[in-house]
Amino acid sequence: MTTTPDDPRTALPGRPPVVDLATWQAARDELLIREKAHTREGDAIAAARRRLPMVEFDGTVEVVGPDGPVPFLDLFQGRDELVVYKHMWYDGAPHQGQCEGCTTTAWHLKDAVYLNARGVSFAILTTGRWDEVASYVEFMGYTQPWYSVRDVDAPVGGSMGYLTCFLRDGDRVFLTYSTTGRGNERVNGSLGLLDMTPYGRGEAWEDNPEGRPEGSSPCWSWRSDADGNATWGPTSRPVPQWTRPGAAPVETLGRHGHHH
Repeated sequence: MTTTPDDPRTALPGRPPVVDLATWQAARDELLIREKAHTREGDAIAAARRRLPMVEFDGTVEVVGPDGPVPFLDLFQGRDELVVYKHMWYDGAPHQGQCEGCTTTAWHLKDAVYLNARGVSFAILTTGRWDEVASYVEFMGYTQPWYSVRDVDAPVGGSMGYLTCFLRDGDRVFLTYSTTGRGNERVNGSLGLLDMTPYGRGEAWEDNPEGRPEGSSPCWSWRSDADGNATWGPTSRPVPQWTRPGAAPVETLGRHGHHH
């Protein structure tokens, strides 16, 4: 039976129209044309990215890790390329009060084995004091190397919340690329998968058909209470933190307010 999008026998409120397979395939093929164009443009942008100039800086600047102060050069681990994520930090905040957006990015970067296979090292930098950072990393179960870049100038220190790429030539170090804002999304596979679903990310800025579930603010679904309900309430924390052994409800989000 061929059905049309407005057929009352098959329509479901707030859901995609119900059609037969051939009709669906035709619509899917039409969208595929746009998707392929998007992919080709992404390839062209990546090609332009590889042609950006670079900026040299002092690779001997010290960052603080589990073994104390080390030169930034050490983060390359002998490789020529390095990708870092700059994790925001709130001084004095408990573990559950750290940035839900940065938590989500770091959680999707738990293993660099495929980067390492292509000669690229990975590390996470943050402006927190090392004692606080070390405690947080242990609580979260992160396995990637973390370093404090407190009071270190850009491009190693500076503003946080971005992915940044570096190139090494012997003892010379260069900044080659850095994201802004939503540029971090490319490492978050969960967002990419949510973008494929009929309800999307559940965020208010999305363009959704009439009748779909209403979205909320960005990052809203990245915090939850102990029962897994997305919330900004007093017992919420970044979602991955509930997977830690012994994680329990808390009464404070730390010193900072809502961060989007």
